[in-house]
Amino acid sequence: MPAKKDKSEYIIQAVSHALDLLEQFHDDVDELGVTELSKRLKLHKNNVFRLLATLESRGYIEQNKATENYRLGLKSLELGQTFIKQMGLLRQAKITLEQLVESCNETAYVAIFKENHVVYLDVVETDLTVRVVSRVGSRLPAYCTAAGKVHLAFMTDEEIDASLPTELPGYTPTTITSRGDLKEELKKVAELGYATDYEELDPGVRCIAAPIRDYTRRIVGAISLSGPSMRFTDERMRDELIPLVVDASENLSTRLGYRA
Repeated sequence: MPAKKDKSEYIIQAVSHALDLLEQFHDDVDELGVTELSKRLKLHKNNVFRLLATLESRGYIEQNKATENYRLGLKSLELGQTFIKQMGLLRQAKITLEQLVESCNETAYVAIFKENHVVYLDVVETDLTVRVVSRVGSRLPAYCTAAGKVHLAFMTDEEIDASLPTELPGYTPTTITSRGDLKEELKKVAELGYATDYEELDPGVRCIAAPIRDYTRRIVGAISLSGPSMRFTDERMRDELIPLVVDASENLSTRLGYRA
């Protein structure tokens, strides 16, 4: 059996050089020229220029037209802010998830919207034998999940269209596969402040989700409950579970600085 390769053997040199270049902008270093970067990186000026051109085309580097030097672009800031927000979201969400599960003994998730999909970041599971399989790390279609609908519901029509696939595949008999019907559903979600999934992705599984907002009032995630339909009856969802999820989302949003 061949020996397993060390990860260092898979490093792409050009990507490594690009990251080295970005890392030169630290502390009080806000601008650097091609010559200085060439000296620091020990690379030919032509190589440095190509790296800069690539990073500039993606918004991670920008050129100061007055000095002709380069500095970090807005995409670098956005990437850092995304990391900070997600880590802050996870830290704050854990307590809320635990309290939510303690209240109803059903599985609770925190999820974000990424690349037109829902991604589950964390979970606190029920201790009941019959439960939903953990979806942490999974990328699921937004249009047929409660957490996805929460994100879509507060987008413009243009943003919704851009976020949906050309066709909406039917995963179960109750999946909404018409764009018109889905948009009507999303209007209701925006009015009610929460979304439901009545076995639209997985047969026998129901979900409830509500938005998580931060201090900028933007939706940064969703908190949700998932469980088998036999326990998620219409009456229990209406009287117990939906109010719990909405309260949990409001409490978590408040901890992230949101003010209604």
